[in-house]
Amino acid sequence: MLEAACREAQDVLLDQTFFTVDAGTFTQFQALLDKPLPPTDKLRRLLKTKAPWEQ
Repeated sequence: MLEAACREAQDVLLDQTFFTVDAGTFTQFQALLDKPLPPTDKLRRLLKTKAPWEQ
């Protein structure tokens, strides 16, 4: 029960992350999202790795 409550609390907190940036930084951020990285072995390993809160 406690483990489930902690896991749910982590999910709630992770969903509430908020940060602000100026317009120029946001434009750069959007450009990076629109241009994904080329697939590499290192990237594949990273994407297969579970997040700490999922372990």
